[in-house]
Amino acid sequence: MFGWTGVILRVNLTTGEIKKEPTNLQDAKLYIGARGLASKILCDEIDPKIDPLSPENKLIFAPGPLSGTMAPSMGRYDVVCKAPLTNLIAASNSGGSFGPEVKFAGYDMIIIEGAAKKPVYLWISDDQVEIRDASALWGKTVPDTTDELRAATDEDAKVACIGPAGEKKVLFASIMNEMHRAAGRSGVGAVMGSKMLKAIAVVGTKSIQVADPEAFEKAVMVARQKITEHPVGGTGLRVYGTDVLVNILNSVGSLPTRNFHDGYFPNADKFGGETMTAKYLVRPKGCFSCVISCGRVTKVTNPKFAGEGEGPEYESAWGFGSDCGIDNMDAITKANYLCNELGLDTITCAATIACAMDLYESGHITAKDTGGMALNFGNAENMVKMVEMIAHREGIGDQLAEGSYRLATRYGHPEFSMSAKMQEMPAYDPRGVQGIGLHYATSNRGGCHVRGYTISPEVLGVPFKVDQHATTGKPELVITFQNLTAALDSTGSCLFTTFGIGAEELAALLSAVTGVSYSVEDFMKAGDRIWNLERLFGLKSAISGKDDRLPERMMKEPIQTGPSKGEVSHMDEMLPEYYQLRGWDAEGVPTPEKLKELSLA
Repeated sequence: MFGWTGVILRVNLTTGEIKKEPTNLQDAKLYIGARGLASKILCDEIDPKIDPLSPENKLIFAPGPLSGTMAPSMGRYDVVCKAPLTNLIAASNSGGSFGPEVKFAGYDMIIIEGAAKKPVYLWISDDQVEIRDASALWGKTVPDTTDELRAATDEDAKVACIGPAGEKKVLFASIMNEMHRAAGRSGVGAVMGSKMLKAIAVVGTKSIQVADPEAFEKAVMVARQKITEHPVGGTGLRVYGTDVLVNILNSVGSLPTRNFHDGYFPNADKFGGETMTAKYLVRPKGCFSCVISCGRVTKVTNPKFAGEGEGPEYESAWGFGSDCGIDNMDAITKANYLCNELGLDTITCAATIACAMDLYESGHITAKDTGGMALNFGNAENMVKMVEMIAHREGIGDQLAEGSYRLATRYGHPEFSMSAKMQEMPAYDPRGVQGIGLHYATSNRGGCHVRGYTISPEVLGVPFKVDQHATTGKPELVITFQNLTAALDSTGSCLFTTFGIGAEELAALLSAVTGVSYSVEDFMKAGDRIWNLERLFGLKSAISGKDDRLPERMMKEPIQTGPSKGEVSHMDEMLPEYYQLRGWDAEGVPTPEKLKELSLA
């Protein structure tokens, strides 16, 4: 096989059985790999109604057919399981070098089944696979775990692990690889913790076979040139990182502020990418085969919040920044470091703290509930303390560890949770950017931006500019971006490659590597197939069309200040057209004709 290794590694932690089986080539052609192929396997093998933290759930680590090749920025992989935060399918995407290393070891994916009785880790060195005792690692942070495992196995090993948050089954615990890269959203780290699996360490020495080296080299050069010459992919992200978006989104009035009470934050420049570059940046950093290098190695010298690490990315800076009413970049960066070390999704963690602050200022959470800790918006010191309390489930942190929807519901006000399908919305106000609001509401994993990034045309003007406040044409735009991203994720490509290339270049790369001829239409249809498969899982497990909605605040309370003042979301006006264009019925269910078209019948 070309691109695909042809081998799936299956590990049952209950029985200790380790086996290898062939990759289904027909499914690989239809679902590509990574997010798509792993989701197909998960849907085939588990009951959608299982408890996500039960041994019946499966945890799949899946790179794509382009992962590990020299195509530009192809270092991604997905972790797929049923998500404890949302009860939907989780396909949490991460970069770094772990995904490519799995391919170099000879595997298209690693499927983890069952649950161990005591802490274990998985050691993979090409064909050698062992389940080893991890009792001495339990309770350790991500950096300590990574260092100790590399010392115990191979200094070149790539390590994906959980921190204390995953062990404590925090519902938004992440899986961290190479210490700073995160499969962050939906609680995949809690699933790993429920299986008593502390880590996977892998080293590989095999090569990835390419079907047409000459065509592949040509496609690589075209893609590389287009990305590096693009003003966003080639310049903006390299110079300022993703945090450059802070001032951009604030300038258009769509930077969510104080738990989405507003969409504009006057002091946003204090934690934007320009400030990070000037005062905190040590050096840029890229993932495997990256030509963008948007990662930020940073350092904080303020004794109160001192530390070194990577980030914060835009979402993290926004969450611990304006969403919590904070402009202290030292505190924001420290909170981000702690999330990486303890294994927490920064988006849900920060948004849940912002929700708690909102509940506190409204009198629904009291000082008695917090143990005397003030949780006002703008309290940077206590915001940082809350991160550690959440990871260890200490005090009120135990309640926040369930996410904002369960927290707000506990105190009788679920409307304070700025989430869609129980997952917190990220750093773009859907009242000021209409398309992203429709995407949040219809996303297969709840509040999410990376599965339909309409911010690209609505705000950044890539590949063309559309009116961010308009609703006309947005359903079609959202569907196009959702399908494109589903296919892109499944190749192993970074989303940021789309700041330069699109379906045409990705299809050419995929065809040259695998030897399977993918036209642009084939590529986009694969994305459509994956999206509908995920939708079917959700409909069987937890949701209906009634859940395709936004928080009431987004529909009824206008943005208070700034360039988008007075705007609300008109998502509900766009939803019927979205369903129609998707080939779904009025209740949001894919029609038999649509399923037949996508070979899902």
